[in-house]
Amino acid sequence: MTLSERIEAFSILGDKIRAISNDSLEEYARRAQLHNQWFTKENVSRAFEGIAFMLKKEKLQQWLEPYEPLSPEVPKITGIIMAGNIPMVGFHDLLSVLVTGHFAAIKTSSQDTYLVKLLIDWLLEIEPRFKKNLEIRERLTAIDALIATGSDNTARYFEYYFRNHPRVIRKNRTSVAILDGSETETELKALGKDIFWYFGLGCRNVSKVFVPRNYDPRGFFEANEALNYLGDHNKYRNNYDYHKSILLVNGVKHLDNGFLLWQPSEELVSPISILYAEEYENLETLNTKLAANADKLQCIVGKGHTPFGQAQTPEVWDYADGVDTVAFLKDL
Repeated sequence: MTLSERIEAFSILGDKIRAISNDSLEEYARRAQLHNQWFTKENVSRAFEGIAFMLKKEKLQQWLEPYEPLSPEVPKITGIIMAGNIPMVGFHDLLSVLVTGHFAAIKTSSQDTYLVKLLIDWLLEIEPRFKKNLEIRERLTAIDALIATGSDNTARYFEYYFRNHPRVIRKNRTSVAILDGSETETELKALGKDIFWYFGLGCRNVSKVFVPRNYDPRGFFEANEALNYLGDHNKYRNNYDYHKSILLVNGVKHLDNGFLLWQPSEELVSPISILYAEEYENLETLNTKLAANADKLQCIVGKGHTPFGQAQTPEVWDYADGVDTVAFLKDL
């Protein structure tokens, strides 16, 4: 297949995703939840929308033009180890491998197998020639390269086991937001998306906010009161109740709006249902601190950074961990 044919196939996949009916979405989410209770209909819908957002022909062409030509003489077997924290989170890696003309050997997460296979089935219906370029495997043996996403612990294992392979291995990351106190209600509501979409389980979810000294969070709480339905989700509620009890027993200073715990902390990564908050003196000092933690941050939300509400809708050229996977694949 030529690059233009590969792009065309993925753009048609985007059209198919955009045409999913509500009844079909209900069924897909129901099946996905059998393996992962965090995959609500709302979150599955958001994930599909995020993929469709990337799969527009003009965007794909714009993304790949700087890398051309993308037609390897011998396709390399590239193992893809996918995470399962949010629905179809490994799709961009699959897209990158296939659109560059390589072979994708896919190890799905046990938490997110159904939806990934569904996307693959749709893609093969659209372009059957991709059957020669992908395979779902239980073990990633006999591969030429690796793209893997996991925790810091699994990353150490991947680094050792695949030490003789070209590889992109991603570790734990999180996202933060910078507030200056002048945010409008609309901006604070948009920040709620960055924090709460996917229940805060993704690396692009804001787990901490930096605020000016004596910041009053009441405006933030009021702007996001409509999200109190999150407390009706069993797994989220269990996390909230557990962390609330720990904070109360230990006498830790915090604020509580009934579904979110606002806790002052210098740590970056907060547990589910907790939002860490840290005051800053000035932006110069804050920027120095953020630069020192750059390898732990996926996204910075705020004025002059990723706009409020857009952390969970990256463009197709926004690479996880800032690692250019297409350049990596082109150089294999």
